Amino acid sequence: MSRLPLWAGRACARRATRPAGPRAEVAACRRRAIWPAAPHVSLPLFTRAGQRGVLRNRRPVPPQRVTPVGCHLQGGVSVKKIGVAGCGLMGAGIAEVSARAGLDVVVVESSQAAADAGRERLAASLRRAEAKGKIPDAAAVLDRIDVVTDLEALADREIVVEAIVEDEAAKVELFGKLDRIVTAPDAVLASNTSSIPIMKLAVATSRPSQVLGLHFFNPVPVLSLVELVPSLLTDPEVAERVRGFARDTLGKHVIHSQDRAGFVVNALLIPFLLSAVRMVESGFATPEDVDEGFVRGCAHPQGPLALADLIGLDTTKAVADSLYEEFKEPLYAPPPLLARMVDAGLLGRKSGRGFYRYGEGRR
Repeated sequence: MSRLPLWAGRACARRATRPAGPRAEVAACRRRAIWPAAPHVSLPLFTRAGQRGVLRNRRPVPPQRVTPVGCHLQGGVSVKKIGVAGCGLMGAGIAEVSARAGLDVVVVESSQAAADAGRERLAASLRRAEAKGKIPDAAAVLDRIDVVTDLEALADREIVVEAIVEDEAAKVELFGKLDRIVTAPDAVLASNTSSIPIMKLAVATSRPSQVLGLHFFNPVPVLSLVELVPSLLTDPEVAERVRGFARDTLGKHVIHSQDRAGFVVNALLIPFLLSAVRMVESGFATPEDVDEGFVRGCAHPQGPLALADLIGLDTTKAVADSLYEEFKEPLYAPPPLLARMVDAGLLGRKSGRGFYRYGEGRR
Protein backbone atom coordinates (compact mmCIF):
# COMPACT_ATOMS: atom_id res chain seq x y z
CA MET A 1 0.00 0.00 0.00
CA SER A 2 1.34 3.50 -0.79
CA ARG A 3 2.74 5.54 2.14
CA LEU A 4 1.37 8.92 3.13
CA PRO A 5 3.71 11.50 4.72
CA LEU A 6 3.07 12.50 8.33
CA TRP A 7 2.13 16.03 7.34
CA ALA A 8 -0.75 14.63 5.26
CA GLY A 9 -2.54 13.40 8.36
CA ARG A 10 -2.02 16.78 10.08
CA ALA A 11 -3.30 18.61 7.00
CA CYS A 12 -6.44 16.46 7.02
CA ALA A 13 -6.99 17.36 10.66
CA ARG A 14 -6.63 21.07 9.91
CA ARG A 15 -9.11 20.85 7.04
CA ALA A 16 -11.64 19.15 9.29
CA THR A 17 -11.76 22.31 11.44
CA ARG A 18 -12.47 24.65 8.51
CA PRO A 19 -16.02 25.68 7.65
CA ALA A 20 -17.53 23.68 4.82
CA GLY A 21 -17.67 25.35 1.44
CA PRO A 22 -18.51 24.36 -2.16
CA ARG A 23 -15.22 22.53 -2.62
CA ALA A 24 -15.70 20.62 0.60
CA GLU A 25 -19.15 19.55 -0.51
CA VAL A 26 -17.81 18.32 -3.85
CA ALA A 27 -15.04 16.40 -2.08
CA ALA A 28 -17.56 14.83 0.26
CA CYS A 29 -19.69 13.72 -2.69
CA ARG A 30 -16.65 12.17 -4.31
CA ARG A 31 -15.77 10.28 -1.13
CA ARG A 32 -19.31 8.95 -0.90
CA ALA A 33 -19.10 7.79 -4.53
CA ILE A 34 -15.82 5.96 -3.87
CA TRP A 35 -16.80 4.45 -0.52
CA PRO A 36 -20.58 3.96 -0.69
CA ALA A 37 -22.07 3.16 2.70
CA ALA A 38 -19.60 0.51 3.84
CA PRO A 39 -20.12 -0.94 7.34
CA HIS A 40 -17.49 0.90 9.42
CA VAL A 41 -14.68 0.16 7.00
CA SER A 42 -11.21 0.51 8.51
CA LEU A 43 -8.36 1.38 6.14
CA PRO A 44 -4.74 1.18 7.30
CA LEU A 45 -2.71 4.39 7.23
CA PHE A 46 1.07 4.25 7.42
CA THR A 47 3.09 7.34 8.28
CA ARG A 48 6.66 8.04 7.30
CA ALA A 49 7.86 7.03 10.74
CA GLY A 50 6.23 3.64 10.36
CA GLN A 51 3.44 4.46 12.75
CA ARG A 52 0.16 2.84 11.95
CA GLY A 53 -3.24 4.42 12.26
CA VAL A 54 -6.61 3.90 10.64
CA LEU A 55 -9.03 5.90 8.57
CA ARG A 56 -12.58 4.97 9.52
CA ASN A 57 -15.72 5.34 7.54
CA ARG A 58 -18.29 5.80 10.27
CA ARG A 59 -21.37 6.20 8.08
CA PRO A 60 -24.19 3.97 9.32
CA VAL A 61 -25.32 1.23 6.96
CA PRO A 62 -29.08 0.89 6.40
CA PRO A 63 -30.39 -2.68 6.66
CA GLN A 64 -30.72 -4.39 3.29
CA ARG A 65 -33.85 -6.28 2.41
CA VAL A 66 -33.13 -9.54 0.64
CA THR A 67 -36.07 -10.89 -1.34
CA PRO A 68 -35.92 -14.67 -1.69
CA VAL A 69 -36.32 -15.95 -5.22
CA GLY A 70 -36.85 -19.42 -6.55
CA CYS A 71 -39.58 -21.63 -7.84
CA HIS A 72 -42.05 -20.48 -5.19
CA LEU A 73 -45.18 -18.42 -5.45
CA GLN A 74 -46.48 -18.13 -1.92
CA GLY A 75 -45.56 -19.32 1.52
CA GLY A 76 -42.53 -21.27 0.24
CA VAL A 77 -44.69 -23.77 -1.67
CA SER A 78 -43.04 -24.98 -4.87
CA VAL A 79 -44.87 -24.62 -8.15
CA LYS A 80 -46.03 -28.06 -9.27
CA LYS A 81 -48.99 -27.36 -11.55
CA ILE A 82 -48.77 -25.16 -14.62
CA GLY A 83 -51.35 -24.54 -17.31
CA VAL A 84 -50.85 -23.41 -20.89
CA ALA A 85 -53.61 -21.96 -23.07
CA GLY A 86 -52.77 -22.82 -26.67
CA CYS A 87 -50.65 -25.62 -28.14
CA GLY A 88 -49.18 -24.03 -31.23
CA LEU A 89 -45.43 -23.57 -31.65
CA MET A 90 -45.10 -21.37 -28.57
CA GLY A 91 -47.63 -23.12 -26.36
CA ALA A 92 -46.16 -26.53 -27.11
CA GLY A 93 -42.66 -25.22 -26.40
CA ILE A 94 -43.71 -23.76 -23.04
CA ALA A 95 -45.45 -27.00 -22.13
CA GLU A 96 -42.37 -29.01 -23.10
CA VAL A 97 -39.87 -27.05 -21.01
CA SER A 98 -42.29 -27.16 -18.07
CA ALA A 99 -42.69 -30.94 -18.31
CA ARG A 100 -38.95 -31.41 -18.71
CA ALA A 101 -38.59 -29.47 -15.44
CA GLY A 102 -40.80 -32.08 -13.74
CA LEU A 103 -44.01 -30.05 -13.54
CA ASP A 104 -47.54 -31.34 -14.01
CA VAL A 105 -48.75 -29.63 -17.21
CA VAL A 106 -52.24 -29.11 -18.60
CA VAL A 107 -52.54 -27.62 -22.09
CA VAL A 108 -55.87 -26.42 -23.46
CA GLU A 109 -56.68 -26.10 -27.17
CA SER A 110 -59.78 -24.77 -28.89
CA SER A 111 -60.71 -28.00 -30.71
CA GLN A 112 -59.93 -31.70 -30.65
CA ALA A 113 -58.13 -31.47 -33.99
CA ALA A 114 -55.89 -28.70 -32.64
CA ALA A 115 -55.31 -30.69 -29.44
CA ASP A 116 -54.29 -33.79 -31.44
CA ALA A 117 -51.95 -31.73 -33.60
CA GLY A 118 -50.46 -30.10 -30.51
CA ARG A 119 -49.82 -33.43 -28.80
CA GLU A 120 -48.13 -34.77 -31.93
CA ARG A 121 -46.00 -31.62 -32.08
CA LEU A 122 -44.94 -32.23 -28.48
CA ALA A 123 -44.21 -35.91 -29.10
CA ALA A 124 -42.09 -35.15 -32.16
CA SER A 125 -40.07 -32.49 -30.35
CA LEU A 126 -39.44 -34.76 -27.37
CA ARG A 127 -38.36 -37.62 -29.63
CA ARG A 128 -35.81 -35.30 -31.24
CA ALA A 129 -34.57 -34.22 -27.82
CA GLU A 130 -34.20 -37.84 -26.74
CA ALA A 131 -32.34 -38.73 -29.93
CA LYS A 132 -29.89 -35.89 -29.27
CA GLY A 133 -29.36 -37.02 -25.70
CA LYS A 134 -30.95 -33.96 -24.12
CA ILE A 135 -33.52 -36.00 -22.17
CA PRO A 136 -33.36 -39.66 -21.12
CA ASP A 137 -36.99 -40.64 -21.71
CA ALA A 138 -39.34 -38.75 -24.05
CA ALA A 139 -42.34 -40.89 -23.10
CA ALA A 140 -41.92 -40.08 -19.41
CA VAL A 141 -41.89 -36.35 -20.13
CA LEU A 142 -44.91 -36.62 -22.43
CA ASP A 143 -46.82 -38.43 -19.69
CA ARG A 144 -46.60 -35.28 -17.58
CA ILE A 145 -48.52 -33.29 -20.22
CA ASP A 146 -52.29 -33.49 -20.61
CA VAL A 147 -53.65 -31.83 -23.77
CA VAL A 148 -57.41 -31.16 -23.52
CA THR A 149 -60.12 -28.93 -24.96
CA ASP A 150 -61.89 -27.92 -21.75
CA LEU A 151 -60.71 -24.61 -20.28
CA GLU A 152 -62.08 -25.68 -16.90
CA ALA A 153 -59.14 -28.11 -16.64
CA LEU A 154 -56.99 -25.08 -15.70
CA ALA A 155 -58.97 -24.43 -12.51
CA ASP A 156 -56.34 -25.85 -10.11
CA ARG A 157 -53.25 -24.45 -11.82
CA GLU A 158 -50.77 -22.30 -9.89
CA ILE A 159 -49.52 -20.52 -13.02
CA VAL A 160 -51.38 -20.24 -16.32
CA VAL A 161 -49.50 -19.01 -19.39
CA GLU A 162 -51.61 -17.76 -22.28
CA ALA A 163 -50.06 -18.58 -25.67
CA ILE A 164 -52.87 -18.15 -28.20
CA VAL A 165 -52.96 -16.14 -31.44
CA GLU A 166 -51.49 -12.62 -31.25
CA ASP A 167 -54.87 -10.89 -31.25
CA GLU A 168 -55.72 -8.39 -28.53
CA ALA A 169 -59.47 -9.01 -28.48
CA ALA A 170 -59.00 -12.79 -28.26
CA LYS A 171 -56.48 -12.46 -25.44
CA VAL A 172 -58.65 -10.03 -23.46
CA GLU A 173 -61.60 -12.41 -23.75
CA LEU A 174 -59.48 -15.37 -22.63
CA PHE A 175 -58.11 -13.52 -19.60
CA GLY A 176 -61.64 -12.73 -18.51
CA LYS A 177 -62.48 -16.44 -18.68
CA LEU A 178 -59.30 -17.49 -16.89
CA ASP A 179 -60.06 -15.03 -14.09
CA ARG A 180 -63.37 -16.80 -13.47
CA ILE A 181 -62.03 -20.35 -13.91
CA VAL A 182 -58.70 -20.40 -12.06
CA THR A 183 -59.65 -20.80 -8.42
CA ALA A 184 -56.41 -20.46 -6.44
CA PRO A 185 -56.41 -16.97 -4.89
CA ASP A 186 -52.64 -16.59 -5.41
CA ALA A 187 -52.52 -18.08 -8.96
CA VAL A 188 -50.59 -16.05 -11.53
CA LEU A 189 -52.00 -15.34 -14.99
CA ALA A 190 -49.21 -14.75 -17.48
CA SER A 191 -49.23 -13.88 -21.17
CA ASN A 192 -46.72 -14.94 -23.78
CA THR A 193 -47.74 -12.00 -25.97
CA SER A 194 -45.02 -10.60 -28.22
CA SER A 195 -46.24 -7.02 -28.16
CA ILE A 196 -49.64 -6.33 -26.56
CA PRO A 197 -49.37 -4.14 -23.44
CA ILE A 198 -49.98 -6.26 -20.33
CA MET A 199 -52.19 -3.62 -18.75
CA LYS A 200 -54.85 -4.25 -21.39
CA LEU A 201 -55.02 -7.89 -20.29
CA ALA A 202 -54.72 -7.21 -16.57
CA VAL A 203 -57.75 -4.92 -16.40
CA ALA A 204 -59.88 -7.69 -17.91
CA THR A 205 -59.46 -9.58 -14.62
CA SER A 206 -60.33 -9.01 -10.97
CA ARG A 207 -56.68 -9.71 -10.00
CA PRO A 208 -54.51 -7.29 -12.01
CA SER A 209 -51.78 -7.50 -9.37
CA GLN A 210 -51.26 -11.16 -10.36
CA VAL A 211 -51.10 -10.60 -14.14
CA LEU A 212 -47.83 -10.12 -16.01
CA GLY A 213 -46.06 -10.86 -19.27
CA LEU A 214 -43.79 -13.90 -19.57
CA HIS A 215 -42.55 -13.76 -23.14
CA PHE A 216 -40.66 -16.85 -24.36
CA PHE A 217 -38.81 -17.11 -27.66
CA ASN A 218 -39.17 -19.67 -30.43
CA PRO A 219 -38.07 -22.44 -30.31
CA VAL A 220 -38.72 -22.41 -26.56
CA PRO A 221 -36.70 -25.55 -25.69
CA VAL A 222 -33.66 -24.08 -27.46
CA LEU A 223 -33.64 -20.33 -26.77
CA SER A 224 -32.89 -19.43 -23.17
CA LEU A 225 -34.35 -15.92 -23.03
CA VAL A 226 -37.57 -14.87 -21.29
CA GLU A 227 -38.85 -11.30 -21.03
CA LEU A 228 -40.58 -10.55 -17.72
CA VAL A 229 -43.10 -7.74 -18.17
CA PRO A 230 -45.02 -6.50 -15.11
CA SER A 231 -47.73 -3.89 -15.60
CA LEU A 232 -48.20 -0.82 -13.44
CA LEU A 233 -50.56 -2.88 -11.27
CA THR A 234 -48.46 -6.05 -10.94
CA ASP A 235 -47.41 -6.81 -7.37
CA PRO A 236 -43.58 -6.51 -7.28
CA GLU A 237 -43.38 -9.61 -5.08
CA VAL A 238 -45.35 -11.61 -7.67
CA ALA A 239 -43.02 -10.40 -10.42
CA GLU A 240 -39.94 -11.36 -8.42
CA ARG A 241 -41.27 -14.80 -7.63
CA VAL A 242 -42.19 -15.49 -11.26
CA ARG A 243 -38.71 -14.35 -12.23
CA GLY A 244 -37.31 -16.96 -9.84
CA PHE A 245 -39.63 -19.62 -11.23
CA ALA A 246 -38.57 -18.93 -14.83
CA ARG A 247 -34.90 -18.84 -13.89
CA ASP A 248 -34.58 -21.61 -11.30
CA THR A 249 -37.28 -24.07 -12.37
CA LEU A 250 -37.38 -23.60 -16.14
CA GLY A 251 -33.69 -22.72 -16.46
CA LYS A 252 -34.31 -19.53 -18.43
CA HIS A 253 -32.35 -16.28 -18.51
CA VAL A 254 -34.77 -13.52 -17.52
CA ILE A 255 -34.60 -9.87 -18.56
CA HIS A 256 -36.98 -7.19 -17.33
CA SER A 257 -39.01 -4.90 -19.59
CA GLN A 258 -41.39 -2.07 -18.95
CA ASP A 259 -44.95 -2.59 -20.13
CA ARG A 260 -44.86 -1.06 -23.59
CA ALA A 261 -45.65 -2.56 -26.97
CA GLY A 262 -42.85 -4.78 -28.26
CA PHE A 263 -41.05 -4.91 -24.91
CA VAL A 264 -37.26 -5.06 -25.42
CA VAL A 265 -36.47 -7.55 -28.18
CA ASN A 266 -39.34 -6.99 -30.61
CA ALA A 267 -39.12 -3.22 -30.32
CA LEU A 268 -35.64 -3.60 -31.84
CA LEU A 269 -36.19 -6.66 -34.03
CA ILE A 270 -39.43 -5.83 -35.85
CA PRO A 271 -38.21 -2.58 -37.51
CA PHE A 272 -35.18 -4.55 -38.73
CA LEU A 273 -37.37 -7.28 -40.27
CA LEU A 274 -39.70 -4.71 -41.84
CA SER A 275 -36.73 -2.92 -43.42
CA ALA A 276 -35.70 -6.20 -45.06
CA VAL A 277 -39.24 -6.70 -46.38
CA ARG A 278 -39.25 -3.16 -47.82
CA MET A 279 -35.91 -3.81 -49.52
CA VAL A 280 -37.38 -6.85 -51.31
CA GLU A 281 -40.65 -5.02 -52.01
CA SER A 282 -38.80 -2.17 -53.74
CA GLY A 283 -36.77 -4.57 -55.89
CA PHE A 284 -33.55 -3.38 -54.31
CA ALA A 285 -32.44 -6.96 -53.52
CA THR A 286 -33.74 -10.53 -53.56
CA PRO A 287 -34.59 -12.36 -50.33
CA GLU A 288 -31.58 -14.61 -50.88
CA ASP A 289 -29.19 -11.67 -51.23
CA VAL A 290 -30.61 -9.87 -48.19
CA ASP A 291 -30.26 -12.93 -46.00
CA GLU A 292 -26.88 -13.96 -47.41
CA GLY A 293 -25.59 -10.47 -46.70
CA PHE A 294 -26.41 -10.74 -43.02
CA VAL A 295 -25.26 -14.33 -42.61
CA ARG A 296 -21.90 -13.82 -44.32
CA GLY A 297 -21.37 -10.12 -43.65
CA CYS A 298 -22.68 -9.74 -40.09
CA ALA A 299 -22.21 -13.30 -38.76
CA HIS A 300 -25.94 -13.66 -38.07
CA PRO A 301 -27.05 -17.30 -37.82
CA GLN A 302 -29.84 -16.56 -40.31
CA GLY A 303 -31.04 -13.62 -42.34
CA PRO A 304 -33.98 -11.36 -41.45
CA LEU A 305 -36.39 -12.82 -44.01
CA ALA A 306 -35.66 -16.43 -43.03
CA LEU A 307 -36.18 -15.33 -39.44
CA ALA A 308 -39.50 -13.69 -40.31
CA ASP A 309 -40.57 -16.96 -41.95
CA LEU A 310 -39.60 -18.82 -38.78
CA ILE A 311 -41.48 -16.42 -36.52
CA GLY A 312 -44.49 -16.47 -38.85
CA LEU A 313 -45.38 -13.60 -41.15
CA ASP A 314 -48.78 -13.27 -39.50
CA THR A 315 -47.13 -12.89 -36.10
CA THR A 316 -44.60 -10.44 -37.51
CA LYS A 317 -47.40 -8.32 -38.94
CA ALA A 318 -49.44 -8.51 -35.73
CA VAL A 319 -46.48 -7.28 -33.66
CA ALA A 320 -45.83 -4.50 -36.18
CA ASP A 321 -49.48 -3.46 -36.03
CA SER A 322 -49.32 -3.29 -32.24
CA LEU A 323 -46.13 -1.23 -32.30
CA TYR A 324 -47.52 1.17 -34.89
CA GLU A 325 -50.78 1.57 -32.97
CA GLU A 326 -48.90 2.59 -29.83
CA PHE A 327 -46.11 4.75 -31.25
CA LYS A 328 -47.40 5.91 -34.67
CA GLU A 329 -43.87 5.83 -36.09
CA PRO A 330 -43.43 4.91 -39.79
CA LEU A 331 -40.68 2.36 -39.10
CA TYR A 332 -43.28 0.17 -37.34
CA ALA A 333 -45.85 0.24 -40.17
CA PRO A 334 -46.17 -3.16 -41.94
CA PRO A 335 -45.17 -2.90 -45.64
CA PRO A 336 -47.93 -3.68 -48.18
CA LEU A 337 -46.02 -6.78 -49.35
CA LEU A 338 -46.15 -8.26 -45.86
CA ALA A 339 -49.88 -7.57 -45.57
CA ARG A 340 -50.59 -9.18 -48.97
CA MET A 341 -48.58 -12.29 -48.08
CA VAL A 342 -50.53 -12.71 -44.84
CA ASP A 343 -53.82 -12.25 -46.72
CA ALA A 344 -52.71 -14.96 -49.16
CA GLY A 345 -51.89 -17.40 -46.36
CA LEU A 346 -48.15 -17.29 -47.09
CA LEU A 347 -47.12 -17.31 -43.43
CA GLY A 348 -43.65 -18.83 -43.59
CA ARG A 349 -42.57 -22.19 -42.24
CA LYS A 350 -45.90 -22.94 -40.60
CA SER A 351 -47.72 -22.79 -43.97
CA GLY A 352 -44.90 -24.18 -46.12
CA ARG A 353 -44.29 -20.94 -47.96
CA GLY A 354 -43.28 -17.39 -47.10
CA PHE A 355 -40.28 -15.61 -48.53
CA TYR A 356 -39.00 -19.14 -49.16
CA ARG A 357 -40.64 -22.49 -49.87
CA TYR A 358 -40.41 -25.24 -47.29
CA GLY A 359 -40.94 -28.96 -47.52
CA GLU A 360 -39.44 -31.83 -49.48
CA GLY A 361 -35.96 -31.04 -50.67
CA ARG A 362 -36.35 -27.36 -49.71
CA ARG A 363 -35.39 -25.23 -46.73
